[in-house]
Amino acid sequence: MKDQRLLHPELAWTVAAAGHGDLIGLADAGLPIPLHTSRIDLAFAPGKPALLDVLDAVLSELVIEAYVVAEESVAAAPWLLEALAARLPQAQVVQVTHEDLKAATEGARAVVRTGEFRPYANVLLRSGVRFPG
Repeated sequence: MKDQRLLHPELAWTVAAAGHGDLIGLADAGLPIPLHTSRIDLAFAPGKPALLDVLDAVLSELVIEAYVVAEESVAAAPWLLEALAARLPQAQVVQVTHEDLKAATEGARAVVRTGEFRPYANVLLRSGVRFPG
């Protein structure tokens, strides 16, 4: 049995398959996900699982070079921006409109739906690479 943080088989496979520059979205319970975009639905109750819990699990196994958040998150979800900055201090921050973020999910390898019920709690993580040395 896998003994790392990511036990969900589809999520673990998605992270393992991510190449440099691939996008993986982490979404609140209300973000519309395009029909052809792979959806990993983890939500089972309001707030469960919390987006930050899923973020921490994904970050335990994925190198991130940049992340995309909605400009609306600055006012509506400052807790998310603070958490991302603390966890990913070297990553590039890209702010786009909420509509542009939703449109960008179409190019994501997958979008993970969490049980997060706070508005604008969405982020697209861009996979990086860590070379030895």
